[in-house]
Order: sequence, then structure tokens, then C-alpha cells
Amino acid sequence: MSEENKIQIFEDKKIRTAWNESEEEWYFSIVDVIAVLTDSNEPRRYWSDLKRKLKAEGANQLYENIVQLKMSSPKDGKNYKTDVANTEQLLRIIQSIPSPKAEPFKMWLAEVGRERIDETIDPELTIERALETYLKKGYSREWINQRLQAIQVRKELTDEWDSRGEKQGVKYAILTNKITKAG
Repeated sequence: MSEENKIQIFEDKKIRTAWNESEEEWYFSIVDVIAVLTDSNEPRRYWSDLKRKLKAEGANQLYENIVQLKMSSPKDGKNYKTDVANTEQLLRIIQSIPSPKAEPFKMWLAEVGRERIDETIDPELTIERALETYLKKGYSREWINQRLQAIQVRKELTDEWDSRGEKQGVKYAILTNKITKAG
């Protein structure tokens, strides 16, 4: 695990983060997030109490998958093992924090959940959401159409590979990567 520590700022408060190169995923200091969302003077104690609450709620898998990384302490600058969570774990933890500052995150999670359920019922909504996202990011309609066509071609090709018994893995990823770059 690459522990390239970074600091993220939220409402002028620091949240320590680390990038895991092999998983391509960010990890966030749980006590830092709790300090920001609760204004608690004792975020470590809050986290300790919250762990018990999560366990009582049946979130044992979440609790068991929390890892510790060495992160620089804001108090003395020394590195100490700190409970960290990936994005999915962190969002689940935030759901259990009763705080006005956590409420916008909870509302956003509810909205995303509703959208995903709607997309399950009507998959065309997924395409519409992708179009809207690309437009918001500033891509041209021409680029978006080319991108969607490239995705369709890649999907057809990988379906053909699947039907011929090609197993997904490193070779599979290399082939799809070369096709994507060529397009």
C-alpha cells in the first residue's frame, strides 16, 4: 500500500488521506471526518462509541474491514496507526452520524440510491445520466457520441471474446485498453 499521505480540506478543517496504489483507492482518516461532521472535542471517543453502535446495527462486515494506516498526527507530527475507511465505508459511517453537517451527505446518498433504483427499472436513464455528466464536464456532443460508440464497439468485442471462452484477466484488460487507446 502506497501511503502517500495527503491532506484534504473541508470547511477549513483537515482530513488526512492516503492513496492505495494497488487498489487505486483513497482512504480517509475516520476520526478526522468525525471531527469535521460533529464538531466533537473528542472525535476518537466518538468513533469508539460509533463502532459499538455500528456493530449493534449489524454492520459487522464494515467494522471488520476497517484498516489502519500510519498517518502523521496533527498534534506532534509523528506517524501513528489510524483507522481509515475507503469511500464506500466512509459513506456508510456517515449514515450513522446524527449531525446537521452529515445531513447533506445523507440526502445526496438517498438521491443517488433513488437514481440507481430508477436506472434498474429503466436502463435508458443510465445513458441519459452519462450524457448529462459528460456535458457538465464540458465535452462536446461529437466527442460524447464517439465515446458512446467506442463503448458499444468494445462491449460487442468483449461479448464475442466471452462467447469464445476468453477469461477476464490481465490479457483481457490489455486488449480492451489497446482498443480504447486506438479509438
